[in-house]
Amino acid sequence: MCLAIPGKIIGIDEKNEHAIIDYGDGTKRKANISLVDVKKGQYVLVHAGFAIEVLNEKEAKETLDLFREMLSVEDDD
Repeated sequence: MCLAIPGKIIGIDEKNEHAIIDYGDGTKRKANISLVDVKKGQYVLVHAGFAIEVLNEKEAKETLDLFREMLSVEDDD
């Protein structure tokens, strides 16, 4: 099973085709953006270190909320 996580682009290094992605929980990581045409402030779906799809903000936030909900249920067990 593969898992892709949405995140917000907070910085871009166009020379190296990488961006800093904020996953909304304080986690920030570098991802390759060579597969998508993106701008700072947009949301992307990241899999295996590559941004593979641009998402609209509403869709990204709904998905992040679902991840948080799943993690909180797991923490309760």
